[in-house]
Amino acid sequence: MGTKLRTVCCAMMVIVILAVSSNSVVANTEDAPNVHSEAAVLMSAKSGEILFDKEADQQMYPASITKIVTGILAIEYGDLNDMVTISENAVDVIGTSVYLLEEEEMKLEQLVQGLLINSGNDAGTAIAEHMAGSEEEFAELMNTFVEEQVGVSDTHFTNPHGLYDDDHYTTAADMAKITKYAMKNSTFREIVATEELEWVGEGWETTLYNHHQLVRDHENVTGVKNGFVSQSGFTLVTTYEADNDEYIVVTLNAPTTTDSYNDTKRLLEYGVDTYDTKTVEKGKQFEDVYGNEYILEHTTSVTFEKDADLQFDIRNGSLVIEDDNQIIRSEPLKQIEEEDEEEALPVDVQEEEEEQTFIDRILQFLNLK
Repeated sequence: MGTKLRTVCCAMMVIVILAVSSNSVVANTEDAPNVHSEAAVLMSAKSGEILFDKEADQQMYPASITKIVTGILAIEYGDLNDMVTISENAVDVIGTSVYLLEEEEMKLEQLVQGLLINSGNDAGTAIAEHMAGSEEEFAELMNTFVEEQVGVSDTHFTNPHGLYDDDHYTTAADMAKITKYAMKNSTFREIVATEELEWVGEGWETTLYNHHQLVRDHENVTGVKNGFVSQSGFTLVTTYEADNDEYIVVTLNAPTTTDSYNDTKRLLEYGVDTYDTKTVEKGKQFEDVYGNEYILEHTTSVTFEKDADLQFDIRNGSLVIEDDNQIIRSEPLKQIEEEDEEEALPVDVQEEEEEQTFIDRILQFLNLK
């Protein structure tokens, strides 16, 4: 199993992934709220732009928000119908639990639900051992995944559940990017939005209630995860559906759980009141003043203050977006030649095929296909 995992990691590292430029910070600092958490980020999920930043790049302990990574890995690279045999090691993990029993068999899907809804540390270990043979090798996969597939560089994991380890850390900015990635998966979204779930296991039958209070209390909150160990303080990741966007809030090392939720609500209110997002879909065609025709190959979104007066223009083969004569976004366009006009639309098909090839290769290495 260790050899298999190392092969997976190597495969992920050699696959070419399109680089995305660093997310710009467009925060309106005059009106930005005061937060008590040591680090915090408010991000637009559509544009990736950071709208509030407090110590966003400081490496800190994440606690159970680690499970966002464990969950998305299990969903994307595991078979949720697999039956997982629970080990003594998983049963003995300390902290929050779904009370698994040694030699109990449970579907991988149910373990992911127990992990993300009830924060079961035992479920995290069971998932890791099933997918990679051990927590240590699964952590290796986690690190390769977030670096190569998500594109973060200030995060390092040593376990699947977030129990304290000095070498287990992340940043608010990295967790926002990881969450942005995970929330694109419909299965992940469904699980983290679950308010309550009937749980039936050999050692425990109960109703699970989502540990994230805002998921239960606020209709527009769509996920994600809370966490706490004494070394990390209270950590919280939240997604919120707005009119033209979805906001991601990450707070790290809040003094109390109340502070973590109040900081999050203040940042969400600030985002909704201050910003809007405009999205231009891939495949949209443009024409410049010279009659040249272009096509946008990738969907692009831009987040801006609500009183902004955006101007869109085509210059030198790029879509240029300005606010008050300041360029806030420039996206290259593909010129459409006459013979290419009928071929201009399948951009999304090409991207889907490339992504499917990536997934197929990983699944083959894991012997899941």
